[in-house]
Amino acid sequence: MEGNKKYSFLEAKHKIEAWCAYQDRCHSEVYKKLRNYGLDDEDTNALISHLISYQFLDEQRFAESFVSGKHRIKKWGRNKIVAHLKQKGIPQYCINKGLETIDKEEYFESLVHIAERKWAEKKGTTFEKKVKTQRYLANKGYEFDLIYSVLSDLENQEST
Repeated sequence: MEGNKKYSFLEAKHKIEAWCAYQDRCHSEVYKKLRNYGLDDEDTNALISHLISYQFLDEQRFAESFVSGKHRIKKWGRNKIVAHLKQKGIPQYCINKGLETIDKEEYFESLVHIAERKWAEKKGTTFEKKVKTQRYLANKGYEFDLIYSVLSDLENQEST
């Protein structure tokens, strides 16, 4: 198993450079990976400094690509994205810069599309559909004021 094998400093350097070049990574992921390679704190910190100076590792770039991917592909809302970035130890400044990359119109259109799809899937009274759809959208990480606005529109459309 890879996690049990101990690597020399140079072997770890080559492996971690390739791993970081493949996809944007955050500092905490790289730190854990290097520790699994059997490196001590001093070597781990030296390699992280090397990766930062040679732009293999960039928290802001990671935050921007994370936000873009989670919003465009998984249709996550801002709240869920922020929670996951905080869990990874990303600084608030980088999180805010990443969130700025989300187009407001695209974000709202995604919310409306998901809400309409879920609303149509749900059975029951209007109130039951609203509650189930609201819960789903909140779990996706959308803000309650936006959810309320979209669900009010859907409720009004159904009643007419």
